[in-house]
Amino acid sequence: MLRARFAVVCLGLIAAAHLGCSRSEAPAPGAGAPAEPACACAPAQVVDPTLLAFLSRARAAHHAADVALDAGDRAAAIRALEGIIAAPRPPGTPPEVAEVTADTYARLAELRGEAGEFDAAARDVEAGLKLAPSPSHYEGHLYEVAGVVEERRAKSLEERGDRDGAAGARRRAVALLERAISIQDRVITEALKGAPETPR
Repeated sequence: MLRARFAVVCLGLIAAAHLGCSRSEAPAPGAGAPAEPACACAPAQVVDPTLLAFLSRARAAHHAADVALDAGDRAAAIRALEGIIAAPRPPGTPPEVAEVTADTYARLAELRGEAGEFDAAARDVEAGLKLAPSPSHYEGHLYEVAGVVEERRAKSLEERGDRDGAAGARRRAVALLERAISIQDRVITEALKGAPETPR
């Protein structure tokens, strides 16, 4: 299913672009005359159109992956998502680009893990962690996916009779999932520090 946060990020940026019009004082028509307030829109762009284009492209690619998965074509879904990784990026590496790309790596890891491509999934997680802010929901989600990948690896190894390998994979899964929980706890705690207290 398409990640809803892509739409949220894009809508937020578009709203910010429309808030670029600020109140300013118009020149006084005469000595001692009161200044009339006027809306002066700064010529500088509030939001880089290349950033909006990148985010829109990413959203479309995730929709394409959804369609491919609905048709049972996992390979096509992976190709659609890999297109985000390979796509040109706005200059300056805006944080939104890093977050969207990191989350795309997480989804690729999920799909590859489901297909039994555990090592490739682990590489996707590693690549995503290099981009995800720390601590953040994105970082925590990547560790969650890594834990699920190891959980699936353990089941696969168990089915093949490799009990020692399966036990090791289960230990890694637990450690990764515990780290995901710890990171998300930190994210929640930090968010609550700035939240207004709810009256009782």
